[in-house]
Amino acid sequence: MATQTERSYALKAVPGFYSSYSGIQIAAQTSDNASDEDLQFMQQLGVEWMMVGVNDQENQNADYYRALKDRFAKYGLQIYRIANRSVHNMPEVTLNLPGRDEKVEEFITFIRNLGEAGIPYNTYAHMGNGIWSSGRTTRRGGMDARTLDIENATGHWDGQIFEGELTHGRVYSEDELWENYEYMIRKVTPVAEESGVYIGIHPDDPPVYSLGGIPRCMFGNFKGYKQAMDIADSPNIGVCLCVGCWLEGGKEGMGVDVIEAIHYFASRKKLFKVHFRNVSNPMPEPWAETLIDDGYQDMHAVMKALREVAFDGAIIPDHIPQILGGRRAGVAYSIAYMRALVQAVNNEAGR
Repeated sequence: MATQTERSYALKAVPGFYSSYSGIQIAAQTSDNASDEDLQFMQQLGVEWMMVGVNDQENQNADYYRALKDRFAKYGLQIYRIANRSVHNMPEVTLNLPGRDEKVEEFITFIRNLGEAGIPYNTYAHMGNGIWSSGRTTRRGGMDARTLDIENATGHWDGQIFEGELTHGRVYSEDELWENYEYMIRKVTPVAEESGVYIGIHPDDPPVYSLGGIPRCMFGNFKGYKQAMDIADSPNIGVCLCVGCWLEGGKEGMGVDVIEAIHYFASRKKLFKVHFRNVSNPMPEPWAETLIDDGYQDMHAVMKALREVAFDGAIIPDHIPQILGGRRAGVAYSIAYMRALVQAVNNEAGR
């Protein structure tokens, strides 16, 4: 298990555990094989936290995570989350397919490893047939971005492709989906609490009621989220609020707008992490992912809401469109924009 020093260090990253307000914290994503130059680049941008994808399953263990923490710390970077694609968007768990119990146990082992290494947080997604899109499109000045036309889309996750009216051979009911979620979360929650790890559940992407015969009834709308949080009934189970996914559904599809969602989840200490991104428009019309300032949502209003609720977790750019200058150009643009907004809302609040 994590030492007391590691546990205290970890909890500093999670909202609601310190009486003093530590502020909105800037984070970014990388992989465990990031170069020294990559880490220096993040340090130059003033990034505080990193979300780190571990690609090789043989490295999903506490010793490896500790070694990553030590390496990143040399550049002033702390690790907020370790990503393990093998226990994220698991059809076996979401749909109760063969191998479900093995996947649940794999997830439990992963959470224990995070706790042992003093990693405070994990994002979990519960989609049974992946993230759906319709390929790529162009935005302002020819930037390359993901797009979705729900009439012409396919799902994908970790090398799997999901397509057609029935991606898993039949129509699944809402009751089945809820039973499967409850089965998993009741096994995982006690382990998360014991390990000191906080799990933020990501919205469905896209939040469309049914895709390929599978209703997205839990994490595709506000009502479902509330019910899922009530079932978990734990301070360690909360929300990774992907602003972009919420905007894809829009107020009509999600039940409340993203500002209302921020206030609701934060008031219950359920807001653990935020994906700070924008899209061109809500469904049902085709939409495209955008840079922070190029979509339909006023992202200053989103940041202001985070400041109003005293959110003191990490915000990250996500699904950044590709612009000239290579991958670092879009990251730098996004981080700079976020840092400017944080400074603006802090100044407006008199801090």
